[in-house]
Amino acid sequence: MLLAEQPLDPTTMKFSLIDPDTDLAHECYALVYAPTPNRKRFPENCVEVKASEEEARTGADPAKRLVPAVVFGPSRSSEGFRLFYLVRWLD
Repeated sequence: MLLAEQPLDPTTMKFSLIDPDTDLAHECYALVYAPTPNRKRFPENCVEVKASEEEARTGADPAKRLVPAVVFGPSRSSEGFRLFYLVRWLD
């Protein structure tokens, strides 16, 4: 199953694990600082994980370029950075 096809169920859990053998990276709701909407991965300091879709949507601020999203991460890049990958925008 593709990552984008895995639904989040906020009524039963806030995260949906992709790899059942690890809990290091997972899907979650977040506010993402996105100066350009074309990016597909974001460094950890641009992502604020939220407990629910509603919380992510409520925190959106177009003037500050904070966009609600579903992201996967964090995972470590080959350069040693912690990254989140965009699953989908919520707007």
